[in-house]
Amino acid sequence: MNPPTKETILIIDDNKLNIMALIRILGSEYMIYFEDDAAKGLQSAKTFNPDLILLDIVMPGITGFEVIKILKSDKDTRDIPVIFLTGRSDVQDEELGFVLGAADYIKKPFSTAIVMLRVSHQLKMQRLLREVYNLSVEDVLTGLGNRRHFNNVLLQEWQRSARQQLPLGFMILDIDYFKKVNDTYGHVSGDAVLKAVAEIIKNSVSRSTDHVARWGGEEFAVILYETDLVGTMTVAEKIRKSIESTVFELTDNITVDITISIGVHCIVAEADSAYTLKSFISDTDAALYEAKNLGRNRVVAFSDK
Repeated sequence: MNPPTKETILIIDDNKLNIMALIRILGSEYMIYFEDDAAKGLQSAKTFNPDLILLDIVMPGITGFEVIKILKSDKDTRDIPVIFLTGRSDVQDEELGFVLGAADYIKKPFSTAIVMLRVSHQLKMQRLLREVYNLSVEDVLTGLGNRRHFNNVLLQEWQRSARQQLPLGFMILDIDYFKKVNDTYGHVSGDAVLKAVAEIIKNSVSRSTDHVARWGGEEFAVILYETDLVGTMTVAEKIRKSIESTVFELTDNITVDITISIGVHCIVAEADSAYTLKSFISDTDAALYEAKNLGRNRVVAFSDK
């Protein structure tokens, strides 16, 4: 088993002694990045996407207040919690920091216990927020994206296709005769099949820009960014063959063969066209039903002819 990945902290402070002190306190527990220049610190925040930023207020050129404004205005860094480092005791400064989005303050000179407690508290809060977020976007059974999250992603990809004039591949997949599995072997076995099929689909889609989700029930969906119809059909056929060739073990003595039907569509979206995302989904669903009507265990692309 691989050891758990350490949480990451970015320190932005022009005083190297402060940086060294914080590394001494935190370095054994966390992965530390540091910058003694505010502009470089902003770049490192985007590059490393740390779990937490410790930010000095008084720095030459760009103050910590200006840095946090930039961090909170950028979608890539706005959710990273920021703890201000300060030797000041000015209440107005503290109020301004919280108004700008600071999560907490750590006063100088540093107390080892206070630094550890405030850092660990913020990182614990981040872990809890991530867990809540994951529950809101993941299908609990399969670990894939859920329908609600997938719909949002599909809308974003549709808009990006229209903006960049690049093809968008889409497929809806349905397990053939899945009701028979539930009726014959029970819902626990049916759930095992759903999880195994989800894993095959996920492993067949390798690019980070592509998206896989549980569409509902025994249906799944896949978005393939910048993929034409030939490419989308190729991936769909790869999935179909992988599922067809897999022996699904329900218990030590019982196995079942599973097949899947897939409806495929591809388009370069047009922002002002009468052909909407809703139409795109409906036509892909029609292709899936055509695959079912033709005998199942096949891939069918939508055709408007």
